[in-house]
Amino acid sequence: MTNARIAVVGIHGHGEKHVQRALEPSGAGRARLCALVDPREPAEGHVGYGTGTPWFPTLGDLLSSPDPDLRPDVLVLSTPIPTHLPLAKAAMEAGIDVLLEKPTTASLAELTELVAISDRTGRLCQVGFQTFGSHALDAVTELVARGEIGDVVGYGAVGSWVRDAAYWARAPWAGRRRLDGRDVVDGVVTNPLAHAVATALRIGGVTRAEDVAWVDTDLYRANPIESDDTSSVRVTAADGTRYGFGLTLCAAERTDARVLVVGTQGEIELFYERDRLVLRSGRVTMDKTYGRTALLDDLLDVRASGDPGRRLLCDVRDTGAFMRVLEAVRTGPDPREVPDDVVTWVGEGDARHPVVRDVESWCERVARTQQTFSELGAPWT
Repeated sequence: MTNARIAVVGIHGHGEKHVQRALEPSGAGRARLCALVDPREPAEGHVGYGTGTPWFPTLGDLLSSPDPDLRPDVLVLSTPIPTHLPLAKAAMEAGIDVLLEKPTTASLAELTELVAISDRTGRLCQVGFQTFGSHALDAVTELVARGEIGDVVGYGAVGSWVRDAAYWARAPWAGRRRLDGRDVVDGVVTNPLAHAVATALRIGGVTRAEDVAWVDTDLYRANPIESDDTSSVRVTAADGTRYGFGLTLCAAERTDARVLVVGTQGEIELFYERDRLVLRSGRVTMDKTYGRTALLDDLLDVRASGDPGRRLLCDVRDTGAFMRVLEAVRTGPDPREVPDDVVTWVGEGDARHPVVRDVESWCERVARTQQTFSELGAPWT
């Protein structure tokens, strides 16, 4: 299991980061990048350019290569959402372990099929919710278990980000609910701020599909897109615990996304992008930044251990709760348009973007009360 061969499929955009990450373990002899797969060959300026790594236009071209040195042990998939299931299926059925970018699949039914493929083939499938590698998550769980904030009243997450016209023009599937008859579900809840949803659920111990009793969605859009860019979601867990998500890509400025755990005697904030944990209670205040285990390293470690009982940090099965949320977004009504009288457009050309008035404060209220925008009476509802 040493010196594992890694191939990256989808090497541009976010995929270039995966190429860089795949190059890093090679110095320690743990793994080496054996192939790059993308319809577009890496050009000068790309991190994979000039490395001597063979390039293939499709996964089929790579898998049909007769050269055993090009046969990957691990495949990193950073491709459009509708391709996740077929590409991961092809890899696992070829005996290859997979690191799959989030969201896991385009529907809950596809997730069920992917889990079945993993079970049948015995291959590992790690999903790219990087926050699941944060050591801060276990710290939050321990603080809650010790009663540092009293009894938990609810969990939530706030994401106030900015995305401009160039973001929505980056790919044919960007901002789409469906494309060419296939589900895409590329909105604020399911893609850019998916980590906020998945991380809050993970901290509360809600990971499997059966851990979720109900999902309420309240979806809106200020941009001229199909999907949602400003949304509130409430998840009710099987044990009755409530999770509130206030998420927007139409803020006045980008701020750090946060997970909240609200208790009767205090609260915990996790700034998950930076692994920073802030505890405030009646008797103590703590502000600490933690380390993080990279998911590719974790996948390599689990492979090398040979221990069938050792679990991945973000096993495909542990994304079922998030996929229940995605399914509610996918099957729910199309997002409603935010009225013009609460939207201000800022910038020009590719930098143009909408700002929804006071959206940050409404997102905060959703996270703290686990109520939707409509229930709270937000002005655009």
